[in-house]
This record gives sequence, structure tokens and C-alpha cells, in this order.
Amino acid sequence: MWRSTAEKPQPQGAVWFSEHFRLEGNKYFQASDYERAAESYTKAMKLNKDRALQAVLYRNRAACFLKKEEYAKAASDASRAIDINSSDIKALYRRSQALEKLGKLDQAFKDAQKCATMEPRNKNFQETLRRLGADIQEKLRIQFSTDMRVQKMFEILLDENSEKEKRERAANNLIVLGREEAGAERIFQNNGVSLLLQLIETKNTELVLAAVRTLSGMCTGHKARATAILHYLGIDSICMWMSVDNEEISLAVCNLLQTITDCLLGQGKEEHHGKEESLVLDTKKDLKMITMRLLDMLVSKNVSGQGRDRALNLLNKNIPRKDPKDHDNSRTTFVIDNGLKKILKVVGQIPEMPGCLPLTENTQLTASILLNKLYDDLRCDPERDNYRVICEEYINRGAFLDTLHAIQMVSGVLQGPFDLGNKLLGMKGVMEMMVALCGSEREIDQLVAVEALIHASTKLSRATFIISNGITLLKEIYKKTKNEKIKIRALVGLCKLGSAGGTDYGLRQFAEGSTEKLARQCRKWLCNTSIDARTRKWAVEGLAYLTLDADVKDDFVEDEQALQAMFELTSDKTILYSVASALVNCTNSYDTKELVPELVQLAKFSKQHVPEEHPKDKKDFVVKRVKRLLKAGVVSALACMVKADSAILTDQSKELIARVFLALCDDPKDRGTIVAQGGGKALIPLAVEGTDVGKIKASHALAKIAAISNPDIAFPGERVYEVVRPLVSLLNTERDGLQNYEALLGLTNFSGRSDKLRMKIVKEGALPDIENYMFENHDQLRQAATECMCNLVVSKEVQERFVADGNDRLKLVVLLCGEDDEKVQKAAAGALAMLTAAQKKLCSKMTEVTTQWLEILQRLCLHDNMEVQHRGLVIAFNLISASKELAKKLVESELLEILTFVGKQEDDPKKQHVINAARDCLTKCMDYGLIKPLSRA
Repeated sequence: MWRSTAEKPQPQGAVWFSEHFRLEGNKYFQASDYERAAESYTKAMKLNKDRALQAVLYRNRAACFLKKEEYAKAASDASRAIDINSSDIKALYRRSQALEKLGKLDQAFKDAQKCATMEPRNKNFQETLRRLGADIQEKLRIQFSTDMRVQKMFEILLDENSEKEKRERAANNLIVLGREEAGAERIFQNNGVSLLLQLIETKNTELVLAAVRTLSGMCTGHKARATAILHYLGIDSICMWMSVDNEEISLAVCNLLQTITDCLLGQGKEEHHGKEESLVLDTKKDLKMITMRLLDMLVSKNVSGQGRDRALNLLNKNIPRKDPKDHDNSRTTFVIDNGLKKILKVVGQIPEMPGCLPLTENTQLTASILLNKLYDDLRCDPERDNYRVICEEYINRGAFLDTLHAIQMVSGVLQGPFDLGNKLLGMKGVMEMMVALCGSEREIDQLVAVEALIHASTKLSRATFIISNGITLLKEIYKKTKNEKIKIRALVGLCKLGSAGGTDYGLRQFAEGSTEKLARQCRKWLCNTSIDARTRKWAVEGLAYLTLDADVKDDFVEDEQALQAMFELTSDKTILYSVASALVNCTNSYDTKELVPELVQLAKFSKQHVPEEHPKDKKDFVVKRVKRLLKAGVVSALACMVKADSAILTDQSKELIARVFLALCDDPKDRGTIVAQGGGKALIPLAVEGTDVGKIKASHALAKIAAISNPDIAFPGERVYEVVRPLVSLLNTERDGLQNYEALLGLTNFSGRSDKLRMKIVKEGALPDIENYMFENHDQLRQAATECMCNLVVSKEVQERFVADGNDRLKLVVLLCGEDDEKVQKAAAGALAMLTAAQKKLCSKMTEVTTQWLEILQRLCLHDNMEVQHRGLVIAFNLISASKELAKKLVESELLEILTFVGKQEDDPKKQHVINAARDCLTKCMDYGLIKPLSRA
């Protein structure tokens, strides 16, 4: 039996579906819905393996990617089409366009040259060739000029006799050049890394900073270059530079290492070096080497406190997974196996003891946060058990050798992973050791033990033990000790135990029936500048608990000296959470359960206790406290807190800060003050990263500001574009009505500013949500959505969506013009006036979408509100101008009488624009010969 060598024919169904998806893709492309067009072409590819059709589909999808500004994907798809058909002129031209955008001018020129050879009379190809040729010449000129500039800069910098001003200018120019791709490549190719290393070796702070920042710019977004620079400099040298006791240099080197790490992990700015330049680099070995050196830095006595903090921050940022859906947590398990004990050693340090590693006020908290992130990143019980066993072994070994350091380590872990801290507290003898140290005669023992008890009391299951065993000791310590450091900690421990134990046992008695007395003592310590900052921060910790009491929070906000002292202490990032907690309490921005009146009555009837709102927690008192906080400069303090290192500023702290900001933004009169003090800028990162609740609260605060502020002042420069996404996120139907409404107001304000902002709103996918709210039964939501759409239709892309077939967008706007709500009418009529002026197709389409169109138009032209009437007359003029047929249809209706009535009115400055619009309509009809000139008496 003979077998045919021809390809097996495809099932007819697959061919039909493939053609269906191709046509569907074409339809979406024409409607400017490039995302869905690309999806349709992809589906068509999977169903039809015919090579000729595959080339067409790749070519079409390349066009979608060009529109979406995904140039690397566009070039890739165009190349696939060319591989199938080398003379595909459309694919060649699209690849040329994509390569040009990617900066590959020489390759783009070759493709454009091929296109011009195939179609020499095509003016578009000739123009592209001319432009690319000029760009290439300019690039070569700049390249030659850049080489000379680089050489001159290094000569000035390495010449010790150069003037200081010249050196500084050369250093700054070098940094700027390193951030540009062309400049970075010229420095790299001209032995620049070696020369930069010479600058670092001078140990001159300004030169070192210039060199390190230039290297950071050169590494950004370029994996191959970053890898080469890492190997040339050596990770040991980089870590040594980061270890110096100079904050600026340490931070700059940390940024360099972060940039290199981002490249090795494939994060940050994308890089595309073309098909022929693609090089597979195995980065795992380099990443492992960096991680090991950072872990070594944690326990080295030669590393400064600043350097240790940088190492911890880098580990915090790069080791745990960013996305829980990513199943690879090998970096975390590697750190636990090779460095957990080193991290535990850091949290177990006692600054007051001799031989302590160099630390800053942030070091141990940052280490605790790293412990927490590592624990949270584990995927299964065996991994968590391994983590716990390592900690238990470390504690047992420490308890045998040095009880004090073992308890300090437990205290550090208690500030990290919650579950693990509970388990460690359950170890035999741990709680007993804490209580025993409280009774010690040595002050350092008492200091460490009290801090450990404070952190342990957060674990509710252990608070009962501490209340029954440690409360008496804490009271005794507070009364007897003369050491303010211990005294304040003991007081905070009592405050915290009352909260954690769910009872105020021993607390109110101790304070003689008044938490206000405790609060006054905390404020006194807080304002006492003779006490060290590390001790004063514990006063803030105490106030974070005590301000749950309405009387305390009111007194605290009235004490301007205490507020200022707390704000000044925010430079110590370890108290961010405590400061934010106190402010949340003072502004009542925590969540409260609404009491159902029926259930309250039922509870009273059954003689059960019903908690009543404290008089000072009512709206009037809260507003007064907010005003006092704003006057005291709380916004500047919050903005400073947001700038903290990402490791210290936890998601929970971000949420608390967002809550406070939202409370501060409640009164529109205060929003200008908030913007002036940097609140708008501070809210943007809070709306992007953190807990879901925190992001929603920050986005809502941004919406309140955006709704009434001038965007150019509130969010200057490019910052305004970062605000769009948080506002769009509030349009989600899961958000409440107020959030929807204020987000729409903010977007309306933005969409009236510039076409670029309108395009950003469209790109973020806001249109479908805005259209949905135009259908809303809620009058204010419908009005806000319609006003937003009125501004958006100025955009050509939005207009094209109205023109596209198969949608009811135009019908919706026409029907909204007939609404009884005057504000909705005004916005809808404005949108329709702009649409019909910009797109003649929509003029004829308007007469087809609903039979009520003429009646609605007549109502607009007779409206009592002159603004609405004017918009109606403009719509009428647009329809008349679109075609003689449409004009004839309007003339044959009652609209002619309306136009005549309005046009014959006497000139009146107040409504002249309305009269003129009607006269323009009549004049156009006369030009068509549909009516005769008006006769005047």
C-alpha cells in the first residue's frame, strides 16, 4: 500500500475556527483593542499550521505589539514571519519599526532598505530610510564625541592638581553619562571600569561616590555588563566598600550591589540586545556567591553598623519570593541552612555589653524582620521544622554558655515570626529564665529580661503566665530601680500586659485607677531630651497602647511638646509601628464594628453589657484632634516615615500610615496643607505596595486629593501618571460607593488636563468600569462617570471605540442626554457634542442607535439651562455639517422651528453663544439650499 508524502490535511473544523479567530483579530485591531486582537491571532496560530497563514498571523500580531509598545515582541513576531516568507514586505517594515524603537538603528536601516528595494516608489519607505540614515550618522557623531568626553573626564578626575570645581563637574557628568545606554557602553569599552576602580582606591569620598554611582548606572538593565563588572571588581571588594563607616558610601555601594542583583535575577529595566547578541548567562553561581558574602558580613566585627544594615536590607529584599505563586524558594532554604545562625547572632547582641558587634538603632529590628520573611517564605512543615530546630539548638547552646544572650535572641525572634516565637517560648525553662533575670540584681539582666517579657506578652497564650508570674516583678522593678532605661521599659511592660492579657489587672491599680497617670509619665520621658533616644522610644511604645483610651489620646494631642518629640524620634525607624499605632488611635482610623440598633435593644432588654462610645471618640472630638495633628506637622513626619528602608517599613506599618493619611484627608479644606507638606508624594508608594487594606486606604486618600487639587501642583512632573493606577483600582465593584465616587472625581480632574493623562487612564483599563457606572442607579455615581467620559472623549483612541461596530457606547450617551438629572444631561451632551464634532461617522450613527434621538436633541435645544442648550445646538450643527441628508432630516422635523425661534432672538451678551449656535445651524441649512434666508420686518 502506497503512502502519500503530502502533509496530513487538517480537520475542517480547526481551519474554520482559525479563520474565525483571524477575522476576529482583524475586527479587534480596527477597534483599537490591540490586547484582544493579539489574543485572537494567537488562538488562530494554534489551530492552523499552514505556513503561509502562520506568516500572516505573526505579521498581524507584530502590528498589535507595535501598538502596545512591546517592541521586543513585535520584532520577534516579525522575524518569524520573515523566516517563513523572506519577501514579506509588511513584516520587514514592522520589524524595522520595532528595531528602531529598540535603538537598533543599523538593523532597522537594513530592513527599511530591503523594503525600499522592493517598492522603490513608496514614499513612506524612502522617508524612513532618510530618517534612519540621519539618526545613524548622529549616533556615530555622538559616539565619537562621547569617547572624547569620557577620556577628558577621567583625566580631570585622576589629576590631583585639578581644580575642585572642575573635578565635581566631571564627576557629575560621568554619573549622568553612565545612566545613558550609549554612554555606559562607551565607558565600558574604553577601559572605564579599571579607571573607575582607580577613583575608588583614592578613598576620596566625592570621587568614590562618583565612581560607584557611575558603575550603578552602567549595570542598570544590562545583565552581561553587570556580570562583567561584578567579576572585575570582585564581590569581596564590593562588600568591603559597603562595610565602611560612611553612610553615603555604604548606601551607594548597596545600591550598586542591588542593581547587579536585579540584573542577575532578571528584574528591573528590560534589556533586548537582538537575536545575534543573545547570550545565556548562568547567574545562580554569582547569586549564591553574593548571598554567602552578605551572610558573612553579618557576623564580622570589621563591618560597620551601616554596612551590617545594608547587608540585611539586601537579604530582606532579594531572598524571599516576591510572588507566592512562584514555587521556587531555594534561595530562602539556602540562607536558612547556611546563614540562619548568623542572623540569630545579630538579634542576640546586647549593645550595652562589651564585645558587641557594631550596630545601629535599626540593625536588630531589621534582622528580626528578615527572620520573619524567611519563615513566611517556607512552603511546608518539614522546612518550618528545620528552621525551628536550628533556633532551638542555638537557644540551648546559648542558655548553657550565656543565659543573657540566649534570652536576648529569643526577644529578637519574638519580634519576627509569630508562630515560631510562640513555640520557642514553650521550650522548657525559657519563661522561667526571663522571670529569674527580672529578679537579678544586675541592671543589664533586668534590662534584657524586661524587654523580652514585653515582646513575649504579645503572644496571648503566654501573657497569662507572665501576668501571674511577672507582673509583680515588673511593678517592683518600676518602683525600686533608679535607672530610667529600666523604669520606662517596666512601665511599657505593664501597659502591654494589660492589653495582651485582655485585662487591666494590676495596671489600673498600679496607676491608682488612671491610665492618664501612666500616659503623663510616658509623655514626660518622651520630652526629656537628656534621656537617650533608644530609651525615649519606649515611651512612644507605651503611648501606642495607652492612646486606646479616649481621655489619653485627647490629652496627648493637646501636648504639642510631646507630639514634636515623637515626630523628631521618627528618624529612629525602629519605632515606626509604634508612632503609626498611636496616630491611628488619635485619629480613630482603626476599624470599628457598627452596632445594629435592634441587637443593642435586645442586649439591653436581656440586661447584658453594651459598650458605649466614649464622648471623646465622637466625630467632633476626632475632627479637633486631626486639626491639632495637622498644625503640629504630622504630615511631614508621616512623609519621613514612608522614606524608611523597605525592610523596616513593614506592610503592617504602611497600612497604619495609610489609615492616618485617609483620616487627615477627610476635610477638603485640609488637603492643600497635606499636599504642601509632601503628603501626595508619600501616598503613592503606600497605594502600590503593602497589605490590600493599606493599598485601598492610600488609594482612597489619593482620590480625595486628586478630586479637588490641581494635579500639576499636587503631583508634579511624571508623578501624576503613577496616581492613575491606584485611582482606577478604586473603580472595582468590591469597593464602596464613596471610594468609587471619589475615584471618578479624581479621574475626571486628571482627564481634563492632557491627552497623555487621558491615554494613561485608557491604558489602565478604566473605560469599561467608567461605562458601567454610567448605567448606575445612584445619581452621583452616574453623574461622576458621565463627566469623566465627557473629558475622555477628547482622546482619539476613545473616539475610535465609539466608532467601532458592535457596541452601545453611543446609544448610552444619547440616552443619558435625555435624563432628568441636569448635571448628567450637561456632561452627556458635552460628550456627544465633542464626539459628533470629531467623528462624522458618529453623526449618522447617532440617528440609528435609538428612535428617541430626535426628541432628545429637541429637548436639549430648548433646555432652560443655557449650557445644556448650547451643547444641544452644537450637536445639531455637527449633524447638519456632516451631510446634506442629515440636515434635510432635521429641517423636516420640529427642530427647524426651534432653531428659528432661538436664532431670531435679539442679541444678548449673556446668551449670545446660544443664539450664534442656532444661527450657524440655519446658515448651514441655507448653504445646502434647504431653507431660504430669514426675512426681516
